[in-house]
Amino acid sequence: MTDIDLNPGFHNLWPTPLSVCRLAGVGDFNATLVHAIGALRDEQLTRRGQPRGSFFASDDDLLKGMRVTGWDRFVRFVVDRLHDTVKQANAGAWPAQGLDLQVSFNGMWFQCSNDGAFHDVHTHGNCTWSGVYVVQVDDHDQRIRHPIYGAANGVTRFYGPPFATLGGAYVDVANAYLQPPHRDVAPIPGQLTIFPSWLAHQALPYAGARERIIISFNASVHASGGDRLHDYSPN
Repeated sequence: MTDIDLNPGFHNLWPTPLSVCRLAGVGDFNATLVHAIGALRDEQLTRRGQPRGSFFASDDDLLKGMRVTGWDRFVRFVVDRLHDTVKQANAGAWPAQGLDLQVSFNGMWFQCSNDGAFHDVHTHGNCTWSGVYVVQVDDHDQRIRHPIYGAANGVTRFYGPPFATLGGAYVDVANAYLQPPHRDVAPIPGQLTIFPSWLAHQALPYAGARERIIISFNASVHASGGDRLHDYSPN
């Protein structure tokens, strides 16, 4: 039997892995991040010759550019949760003894938004996994009271792989498994969402008393002994 053969029976193919986890005790740490991010934004706006607006995306060198108390703990948290997510996503595909993983950050940056700013649908290239950590946003009850955006105010929306084909899809109870075509992750300070870089997503419009501030990253994960898992078949 080849790798593409399937045995008789039901097969739920090509799932979409995604992790949502939270870092405990982030009040003081996130407050420190807000202050440091504000200083970095002012510095980069000055260098770029840009005025402050409703949306800002920083340079992608935040990993080495951020120097605040608790930063090393935060990075360790991200790496550990990324390890967990990748391991669970690849259950059954890796050797039984597991792999010694090495995480490489291809970029890390912050974004600030308010007054209806949003980030349109996109994917991330040149990496395998991406993540979003929420630093600051309005409290839940205040955020969802927005008269226009409501509960969708500032959420991250993920679009499943079938989404592109659903525009002309015939819908009955037999393909109800395709619904809903997207899932929302509400912004909660201290929350980290890790997802495959190919997964289409967007940050919906946000408006609030506090800015919506997030830290995003792109990462690649390799095995220390190399990424080859299977013998190459002869021609």
